[in-house]
Parts: sequence; C-alpha cells; structure tokens
Amino acid sequence: MCGIVAYIGRREAKPILLEGLKRLEYRGYDSAGLAVLNGKLEVARAVGRVRVLEELLAHEGGFDGSMGIAHTRWATHGEVSERNAHPHRDDAKHGHGIALIHNGIIENYNVLRRYLLEKGHVFTSDTDTEVLAHLIGELYRGNLERAVQAALREVTGAYAIAVMCEEEPDVLVVARKGSPLMVGVGNGEYIVASDSSAIVAHTTQAFTLEDYTVARLTRDSFRTATIDNVELTPEIRELEFDLGQIELGNYPHYMLKEIYEQPEALRRSMQGRVDPRAGQVVLGGIAQFARDLARARRVCFVGQGTALHAAMVAEYLFEDLARVSTEVDFASEFRYRNPIVEDGTVIIAISQSGETADTLAALQEAKQRGALALGLVNVVGSTISRETDAGVYLRVGPEIGVASTKAFLGQVMVSTLLALYVGRRRILSAERVGDLLQGLQRIPDCVEQVLENSDHIKDAASRYIDRENWLFLGRGYNYPVALEGALKLKEISYIHAEGMPAAEMKHGPIALIDNGMPVVFVATRNSQYEKVLSNIEEVRSRGGHIIAVATEGDDDIRRHCEEVFFVPDVPEPLQPMVTVVPLQLLAYHAAVMRGKDVDKPRNLAKSVTVE
Repeated sequence: MCGIVAYIGRREAKPILLEGLKRLEYRGYDSAGLAVLNGKLEVARAVGRVRVLEELLAHEGGFDGSMGIAHTRWATHGEVSERNAHPHRDDAKHGHGIALIHNGIIENYNVLRRYLLEKGHVFTSDTDTEVLAHLIGELYRGNLERAVQAALREVTGAYAIAVMCEEEPDVLVVARKGSPLMVGVGNGEYIVASDSSAIVAHTTQAFTLEDYTVARLTRDSFRTATIDNVELTPEIRELEFDLGQIELGNYPHYMLKEIYEQPEALRRSMQGRVDPRAGQVVLGGIAQFARDLARARRVCFVGQGTALHAAMVAEYLFEDLARVSTEVDFASEFRYRNPIVEDGTVIIAISQSGETADTLAALQEAKQRGALALGLVNVVGSTISRETDAGVYLRVGPEIGVASTKAFLGQVMVSTLLALYVGRRRILSAERVGDLLQGLQRIPDCVEQVLENSDHIKDAASRYIDRENWLFLGRGYNYPVALEGALKLKEISYIHAEGMPAAEMKHGPIALIDNGMPVVFVATRNSQYEKVLSNIEEVRSRGGHIIAVATEGDDDIRRHCEEVFFVPDVPEPLQPMVTVVPLQLLAYHAAVMRGKDVDKPRNLAKSVTVE
C-alpha cells in the first residue's frame, strides 16, 4: 500500500521520481504527489494515476533540482482529494519549509494534533501525516535529523517517511518503523523507495532500514542511527533481480506475464532442493531446525488472501504427508483471540512480499509465546524473513500484478517441499518421497500444457461474463483452489463469486442456483471424484451451468458439463498447482473482456502494510 520514492544526487530528481512512482503503481493508490527542493520547495499533488501528476507537472513547468520526494497515497485518514495527497508541509506561517511523505498510520495523531493546535498550528488536510510534518517543524532547531528523531519518539504507529527542509537544502532524512523502506546506494546519489522495483534501474546496491532507524543522506555520504541517536552500520547487499524481470515485455498485462512465467518460476523454486533418487528434500534455510520440525506437536500456518489459500493447501499436505496436527488461521484474527501456543508449536507465516502487516504481527505474537517461527516469503531481506527463526524463500521472481498468481504456485510448491521434508523425518519412506518428487518435477511441464489451452478458456469465459454471480466448488486438496479461483474472479473482474467445499453447497448456498448460473467445479480424478460428480448433478438439476476442471482423458465428465478445462493427471497432493492455472486464466480473460484494469484493480493494494 502506498509508495515512496526519494532522490538526492547530482541528476535531475523529477524524472527519476516519476519513473519510480510508475514502478510502484502496482502497490495500489488513489492520488500522487511530488516535491523538489531547489532553494525553495515546489510541491505538486493530483488525484488519480501518476500520469495525471505527470501532466500537471508538464503544464506547470519548473520543478528543477537534484533532491526530491514523491508518493502514491492509499487513503486511510481523510477522503481522496488533492489536499489530502502527499507531500505534506509543516505550518505555513511558523514553519521551516519542511515537506514529508509517509506510509503507515500514526495511531496517536489526534493527541498530537490537539497539542499542535494549542501551539497555534493551522492544518490544511484531514491526514495523520500532516500532523507528523507539523510535529517535526515544531521540534526543529536547525538539525533535521534530530528533529525527525525527536518527533518519532513521540509517535505511536507505523511509518516509513522521507523528509526535506528548505533550511537544509543538501540533506534528505528517511526513517522506518513497521512499513518497508530501503535505500539504494549509487555513485554520488541515493534512491529511497518502498521496494526495490523503483531502485533497480539505478543501482543494484541497497540496504534495508530496520525498525526505529533514521538515515541522514547527503550527496556524498549517509549516516544511520536509531531514533535515540545510537549509530548503526547497515548491511549493503546486492538486489535479487534485474530491471528486465519487472518490465512488461510483449505482454498486455503483468498478470498474464506472471501466469506464463509460472513454469520457470516453479523450476527455480525447486532448483537444488529436490533429489528424487535419494528420496530427499534439501532445504538449507531450515536445516538447523530439522529435529524441532520432526518433533513438532502442532503446526499453525498464518496468512491473508491468496497466501491464506496456499496455507490451506499446506494444511492438507502436512496432515497427509507428515502426519502432524495442522491448522490455518487468518493472520488478522490470530493475535486477537489469545491463541494457544504450546511446547512443540511451529508457526509458519506465508507472504509474497514479506511485509504483510497482519501476518507479521501474528508471527511476532506466536514467537513471543515460544513458538518456532518459520517464513515462506518471496522477497529476500523482507521484514518477515528477518523476524523468523528460519525459512524458505519462494524464488519465483518479482510479482507486480496485484492479483497474485506465480507467488501462489510458489507458496504451494515450497509448502509441498516442506511437508515432504518433515514427512521423511516422521513417517514417509525414501521411496514414497522419491515418487512424489518425481511427480513434482513434472509440474512445470504440466503447467505449460495447461497454458496452451488459454484460447479455449477465453472462449468459455466469453459466454458467461455477463453473469454477476458464480460459485466455485471443490473437495479435499482442491477446496482451497476453489477459494482461490473465486478470489481471482472477484479481484479483477468485480464479479461476485463464492468458493466453498462442494458438499457445503447443500447446506444453504444451493438456494442461490438459478437457470444458467455458472458453477465452477474442480473435478479431477482423486479420492473424492465420485462425490464431486454427485454434487455436479445436484447443480445441473437446478439449472446451473457447469464449468469443470477435469483430469486429461476423463471423457465421461463431458456429459455432465457445459465447459471442461482439462489438466494433466498428477498425484493428488500435487493437483492444486495445475488445477488453479485454468482458474487464473478464466479470471484474467473475464476481466479483460469486461474492460477492467487487470493490473490495478479498484480498492486493492499489492502489499497491505497497515492493519
């Protein structure tokens, strides 16, 4: 949510800032703004896309200078409007020419606002961010870094900020607590951003700010310290991907690009981790905790959205293959219900970005109660990866599309590897593990096979895109796939869709079915295949139109369905990685045909970094 870009160096800041904002558009936002300092602050803000801000800047002219800050806002405090967009400034009458951009939420902003009003400050917006800008201005005594530190010691909540001051025209101050922020280190320049996608075009060297850390940047040097002014030495590391990986290329949308990247992403995820001949899974990131995992009494997965659906697949995998009691919880609910964390509990947080606020908070709560904390994340160096005792990276590459696709497959792939890793140490023979690993190595090719049916799936979608209510049904391993299929359709086409276990339909939702209603069944050949066929007949008898995801060679199912999307036959525990792909394509094609902005769906953000 929201995006921060800041620059200090020797080049013109404006084009770098605008380019960075465009690379962060996938995070979700409703307005954008930019400030450049060249003797005096120049500030521009606009409601809508970055291109609206760009047009405004082109019309107004100016904004020359080699230091600036820019922001895309996701409204939390105050309506979507130009006056609530960032950057915000300190008090116009008594201020010091301070401009600030902010991701996060200042929870005690009302208390701070009342204090500042008593001091005579006049506010021009409804935001919590403006309060922080005024507070820094109130505490400013000729040293911007010290003023920021002093202000943040008074703040409760989450923040990633970048601050400039007219009285210190060669200093940029940035800080972070609970909201991601990193600093790219170039040749005589620094590029600050919410994530590396806005940095990688300029430098491959960067460091991540830790919580309660402030960095003072000049064109020639930087200094990092805590908000209590204890000096720190950050670790500068090489960024994990290059610019080519985040370019759109010949694809019309990032979502489609990432759907087609899934076979190669899965191969990367498995690389060096799979030894079918020896019946072994090699996961170096958790090797030191192998014995703890083998002795675990309970495993709890936490996640949100698509990651939660991957966690639900993981629950089936762990109970089936490792025979360990497993549960899945919404991360947003976990820490508020006084969860039971006993000896032998392992908590596993699943998150693409590694920055999801609810998931991070759940992980920290369980860890504080004594659980072994593991993470399955995609972004190297992310907050969750640093908070865990150990973990496994997905390695699927950057994911820009808001509707997650390849990250879901990566999460299920790594969960499968982890279940086999634990299962081998508990109950599984080397032969059984070897057989499943051989099946796992086939999955990328199987996904490629499914992708060849994209035109057929598009044709089927065209017949139903005017229907506003859909059901997605599945059993066993494919129940979470039904949930994920429904979520994808909702996210990007704005069609109302519900996912549920196929047997649950009879207990109320069957009342929704009317003539021609699209009902998507994940009906592959597995241990519950006959039961699913019975559910299909119940829907057909009430006028529903059946769209089935079925096993290749299952010609009998055609007589039960209006549409069939065939997938290769794979072992039942591995089916979610192939059965979800037709549903991703179905949602994508439906959204495009309905004229929706696939990569920037309304009201959604790629990474939800506030509660």
